Amino acid sequence: MSQPATIAQPLARYAAWRRAGDFIFLSGVIAVEPAQQKIVRGFADIPDEAAELIGRTGEFSSDYKDGPILAQSWFVLDRIRLTIEAAGGQMSDVFKLVQYFKCLDDFPRYSRVRRLFFPGEPPASTVVEVSGMLPSPDIVIEVEATAYLPLR
Repeated sequence: MSQPATIAQPLARYAAWRRAGDFIFLSGVIAVEPAQQKIVRGFADIPDEAAELIGRTGEFSSDYKDGPILAQSWFVLDRIRLTIEAAGGQMSDVFKLVQYFKCLDDFPRYSRVRRLFFPGEPPASTVVEVSGMLPSPDIVIEVEATAYLPLR
């Protein structure tokens, strides 16, 4: 299956997403552009309008501390959105998220970004703290999603 470069892309030999009947299962999504071998490390790595929307302050100390989790949260959720849309759905079709954090203290900032992608009823959610994620210690969050998207 050929996939646009804007959707979630696997870093190894696995599917970014699979359909099983009326369900879409996304592999865990991290803030990496595999084709460019680039990790999202802060506000400078996402579009300016997104950085402003999620809280870039222009103050170095605040943006340096909050930038990685806010920018990675936006990037991951945006890739999930683009992937679900490529499958023919929308974010409201996502009913379950599993969120893996390197540090659970990042959850409140992630949660603010997540509300932008799920302004209505939020999906069911599981939050887990893990000791690390591939491919780099710079990755602070990974999110997997499940959507209900009936075959039409």
